[in-house]
Amino acid sequence: MTPAQDRRARRVLITGLSTYWGGRLAEALEADDAIEAIVGVDSREPTRELNRTEFVRVSNQHALLERIVRAAAIDTVIDTRMIVNSAVAPAAVRHENNVLGTMNILAACSGADSPVRKFVFKSSSLAYGSFADDPAFFTEDMTRKHPASTSLENDIDEAEAAVEEFASRNPDVTVTCLRCANVLGPDVVTNFTRMFALPVIPTILGFDPRIGFVHEDDIVHALEHAAFYDLPGCFNVVGDGVLVMSEVISLLGKRAAPVLPPFKAGAVLAALRALGLGMPPEMVEMMRFGRGLDNRRLKATGFEYGYTSRETVVEFGEKLRLNAVMRGMESSYIYEREVEDFLRWSPLVNREGSSGG
Repeated sequence: MTPAQDRRARRVLITGLSTYWGGRLAEALEADDAIEAIVGVDSREPTRELNRTEFVRVSNQHALLERIVRAAAIDTVIDTRMIVNSAVAPAAVRHENNVLGTMNILAACSGADSPVRKFVFKSSSLAYGSFADDPAFFTEDMTRKHPASTSLENDIDEAEAAVEEFASRNPDVTVTCLRCANVLGPDVVTNFTRMFALPVIPTILGFDPRIGFVHEDDIVHALEHAAFYDLPGCFNVVGDGVLVMSEVISLLGKRAAPVLPPFKAGAVLAALRALGLGMPPEMVEMMRFGRGLDNRRLKATGFEYGYTSRETVVEFGEKLRLNAVMRGMESSYIYEREVEDFLRWSPLVNREGSSGG
């Protein structure tokens, strides 16, 4: 049964506003009149130009976050901070962000007098792992068949366990966990987008893993969907269909180079470094065994994907072909507190004509 949509005015807190997903989500929610207020928190400045999202520079300190939650009467918290690429930060930094940070945010949402009634957690399909004897498709009720093989996967397991414990202790709060698959899109940067941009795609000898993709826009829409519907539990987020790596490479108009040794992650990583490439260990396992996800649970709530896995790959291939033409034409946003304050609050600004109004 499709859950009823709750169109009450919402007061939303987005954690990780400076991340790609935090910024994209804030942009999307700003366009919805049902959202009464949006507060974004992060230790870094926003990376996207936002009109009515209030930015507060704060780290994952639960006491400060709790004050913000209560002062702004936040009813919906959407946590987008999860680091899912071990190559972007040292293990200690990832653990502090993914595990300790999640615990602190959950603590800020706790208490009998907390106004929070919905918590949405952006997680990763890395929670299932990637092994030779995995099922063809993981459903949300399944767990990994073997212990976590990387520190990042351990972090994700711990973070999800903390979210599950929070849900059990706070039955009056709707807690949603979105396990997102491998992402492609015109703007997002991931290990796969970097690898697929290479002239020749390195593959592991003897392996042609199955793999599903989700378009970056569909992840943003899934986060929005969870904000407006009561969706307790975990949901896989991946486009329809599953491909094998050779098919993906063909759709991209690329050639495969089976140059990586088939066994031992250390040997694969050393071979990649020799080629001048970086690939974190969790991706090496994906390049061996892949991962299939069942997406029926989220679709049963009324969510509609804009792209299948195949369409996601095809669109990304078109983006790659346009890169040579568009290179150097992109402009980036730089956050300036004084300018933002002027555009938002000065009586001299024409609110209807200003993008900062």
